[in-house]
Amino acid sequence: MRMKHLMLAALLFSGVGVAAQRPIELNLWQDNAPNSNGNDRDTAKVYVYLPAQKTATGRAIVICPGGAYTMLAMNHEGKDWAGFFNNLGIAAIVLKYRMPNGNLEVPISDAEAAMRLVKANASRWHIDPNDVGIMGSSAGGHLASTIATHSKGDAKPAFQVLFYPVITMVPGYTHQQSHDNFMGKDARKKDEKDFSNDTQVTRFTPPAWIALSDDDRAVMPANGVNYYLELYRHDVPASLHVYPSGGHGWGIRPNFKHHVTMLQDLKDWLLQK
Repeated sequence: MRMKHLMLAALLFSGVGVAAQRPIELNLWQDNAPNSNGNDRDTAKVYVYLPAQKTATGRAIVICPGGAYTMLAMNHEGKDWAGFFNNLGIAAIVLKYRMPNGNLEVPISDAEAAMRLVKANASRWHIDPNDVGIMGSSAGGHLASTIATHSKGDAKPAFQVLFYPVITMVPGYTHQQSHDNFMGKDARKKDEKDFSNDTQVTRFTPPAWIALSDDDRAVMPANGVNYYLELYRHDVPASLHVYPSGGHGWGIRPNFKHHVTMLQDLKDWLLQK
């Protein structure tokens, strides 16, 4: 059994370890970015990692790292995922979005612009514009689920992948730091409701893969679980994976105890879509 586990790990790690091609780095806004956060030095960028053309499936995913809407975990929740996705023939577009500083429109406008940018370059990057998903971890999971539940047209994703996501903005259940940075400490009740994304699910919400740890003490597991229940209630295909340990913020780090299982779970879901 141990040998079988090691062989599986080696197979999965071979996919993760494949070096992604050198990314295309692009500023998201060529002129003045909309919805100022008060910091002109905080710029939005995307890092585009394309798979080898011969293995490209046409699928792409925009990745939103977490960081409580105060900073970004650009590596283990962002760029380090590129090899995994590229090995599956999926283009990985890592988004460096601006911090909201209480103006929730700032990261939303960046994420929507990233979705539109990918679709506008679909032909050049060998991407199917109808198969562009979004992924996010922690606060990045809140941003990704916001795009999945609120955005329309070219900004709407085809699917969503969420790791230990912040979903609700309701005090007492939300991750308070993410709440305060996203919409301010004195947020309006209406905004708290509108951006509690479990309340925004409809039958048109895209399919979801959700992963979290049962022992997460930073973001209550109820966030991701309640989102899954609303997806289920609205007949939206979804897959929920609750790992027994790991806490919060593991991303693609191999020291996460359930790393191999998690990668296999995600791979299986992506391949059957």
